[in-house]
Amino acid sequence: MATLKGSESHFAAAKQRLCKSNIVFKLTESQITGQTFSRGTQLPGGLLQERDTRAKWQGIPSLLQKLYESSHPNSDLSSAHGLLKVLSSQLSMEAMSFVTEDRKTAQESTFPNTHTFDLFGGVHLLVEILMRPTLTMQKKKPKMNDDLVKDCLSVLYNCCICTEGVTRVLAARDDFVLFLFTLMTNKKTFLQTATLIEDILGVKKEMIHLESVPNLSGLVQSFDQQQLANFCRILSVTISEPDLCNDDKHTLLAKNAQQKRTSSPSRAEVNQVTLLNIPGFIERLCKLATRKVSEATGANFLQELEEWYTWLDNALVLDALMQMATEEAEQSSTESSDESSLATSPLRHRLPPSMKIVHEIMYKVEVLYVLCVLLMGRQRNQVHRMLAEFRLIPGLNNLFDKLIWRKFTVSNHVVHGQNENCDCSPEISFKIQFLRLLQSFSDHHENKYLLLNSQELNELSAISMKANIPEVEALVNTDRSLVCDGKKGLLTRLLTVMKREPPDSSFRFWQARAVESFLRGTTSYADQMFLLKRGLLEHILFCIIDSGCTSRDVLQSYFDLLGELMKFNIDAFKRFNKYVNTPEKFQTFLTQINSSLVDSNMLVRCIVLSLDRFQSQTEDVKVVEVLSECCLLSYMARMENRLAFLFRLVNIINVQTLTQENVSCLNTSLVILMLARRKAKLPFYLNALREKEYAEKYPGCLLNNFRNLLRFWQCHYLNKDKDSTCLENSSCIPFSYWKETVSVLLGSDRTSLCAIASYIDEPFMDLDRDLLDD
Repeated sequence: MATLKGSESHFAAAKQRLCKSNIVFKLTESQITGQTFSRGTQLPGGLLQERDTRAKWQGIPSLLQKLYESSHPNSDLSSAHGLLKVLSSQLSMEAMSFVTEDRKTAQESTFPNTHTFDLFGGVHLLVEILMRPTLTMQKKKPKMNDDLVKDCLSVLYNCCICTEGVTRVLAARDDFVLFLFTLMTNKKTFLQTATLIEDILGVKKEMIHLESVPNLSGLVQSFDQQQLANFCRILSVTISEPDLCNDDKHTLLAKNAQQKRTSSPSRAEVNQVTLLNIPGFIERLCKLATRKVSEATGANFLQELEEWYTWLDNALVLDALMQMATEEAEQSSTESSDESSLATSPLRHRLPPSMKIVHEIMYKVEVLYVLCVLLMGRQRNQVHRMLAEFRLIPGLNNLFDKLIWRKFTVSNHVVHGQNENCDCSPEISFKIQFLRLLQSFSDHHENKYLLLNSQELNELSAISMKANIPEVEALVNTDRSLVCDGKKGLLTRLLTVMKREPPDSSFRFWQARAVESFLRGTTSYADQMFLLKRGLLEHILFCIIDSGCTSRDVLQSYFDLLGELMKFNIDAFKRFNKYVNTPEKFQTFLTQINSSLVDSNMLVRCIVLSLDRFQSQTEDVKVVEVLSECCLLSYMARMENRLAFLFRLVNIINVQTLTQENVSCLNTSLVILMLARRKAKLPFYLNALREKEYAEKYPGCLLNNFRNLLRFWQCHYLNKDKDSTCLENSSCIPFSYWKETVSVLLGSDRTSLCAIASYIDEPFMDLDRDLLDD
């Protein structure tokens, strides 16, 4: 018993000696009581001071401890703000280092001060301070000092970019994310709030519901144009479908399965509707996209752009610098009347004179992106009506030469062709977003004629009249008051700059896509002739044959454009033959086609369809003449060449690898077989595929693969109205005939000469069928 009492006395004495300055004691106490540390600053002050020098904490834990003590609910927070300023100065240099240098992944060793701040609970403490007014029971919420709010937000943002995991922690707090939106009503704290929200939403696991934002409509309507443009950066995260990281999930098989599991609209689609319901939202975006900006002068403009974009990676940072410069100017003017002191101040000295135009370009990139996403959504027709009404296209046409594609723009950049999020300069991003918008605007929509001016519309009418064909209904219905002004429409301006681009410039990819979208849909002879008269076909052939272009993306876009330009157009084939006037040129052209059939199969489809139509027009002397002289038509007229294309098209795809990119190969193979079926030659083609299998010594593989592809085709297309309409319009073959041909090919009657099953020997039937069933 005495021993036990002695032990108790010894423990009590030890406790007194430690005076709560021993971390072991505190940890033991927390284990016994179940009360663990909620923040690092709960550690004993003595220990923090003792360890500070050795651990190189720069006094941050002690400052946080004082900040916590001075920020209790009844405090006026004035002393807390002073402490926060001291902390902010220590953290801001690390953040600036991250922005201005190589922007490598944040590591503890790289940004020790920020890491220490987070480790000792600084992030959670600032969130508590910011949200404190929301916790009061008073009807009138207490208002925090604007400068204190700005400093809290700035420090949180610095922690997000410098310390890994902080952004995700903040993103997990839905209450805090929604609270941040309420801070955007204050213009003084808008920039800091918007910057932080953008980072948080970028890592949030679940997309936020815009409907959940308190008074979203009022918030957006309260923004000035500058704030609205910056808000578009936040909106872009909330209305874009999340990218699927795994390539396997990009397959059509996976996408179809996903659609079956989630038949209701996605959050992104719901958010798009929410935005469209905000009064005046689209009109204001159109004004932002088309407003003019004073032109920058001087030969060093592009050099300045290249230097600045490396660390001004978004308009929010640029806004902050502009705001700092303005504040500095105001402060300097009050402190001294000497104008030279302002001119030589450090920040003003570093801001180039061309910043204003960079500022405007960055704004327009964000606005165009949001409009582009909305144009591709379920509410596309509603968005189209609004964009036409608010004269977006004429406005962009007026900006084309002065801002979008100035004469002195450097065009030899090679950037990632199809990645709209590539890390490139504002100038390049702006051009790409502009071209993507034109592509989305023109694609399968009658409003595409708004890209022309009145004189060009009259030219289309004259072409139709001369050819003795009726005008396209969409052309007749075009509201002339909404088309482009000036001597050239937007499409014509685009063709002009397209011809000036270097062969491998990735702008060519987007330019070709934009022009192709104007031609897509039901083939229009007048549209084709309008472009043929401007030398587009010769330009495309030069790029494919003579320019030395090696970019697969650019070549694919040109093959697709060439197919739409030539389809069913005998004049185009005549022009083709005039340009490709030697066997060497024709062989180079075929080599380019055969080098990647996934890229060129749409052109192959165009040639096959056109040949079939021309062969039915033998009463036309002009058609007969071109048929006999055109090397391209003569080549495709040979059965062995069509069979070679068919074999390769079926062989390069399977159900597991089908994507939106290569499913066209399946449809092109179907076109070849449908045309053969019309001429009662389908059995000949199927037997040729069988013979090819045996010659290659893998019987059943090719035909079973084709059967699986056709089964998938039925599942995919018979439930998608848009895709079926596109197939019918682009081929001029009724969709009913597509469905009928697929059914015939998949027939189970092994005595039918038009059923694939008849050409597969019994031992090899249904190879890999289980893969499709899965």
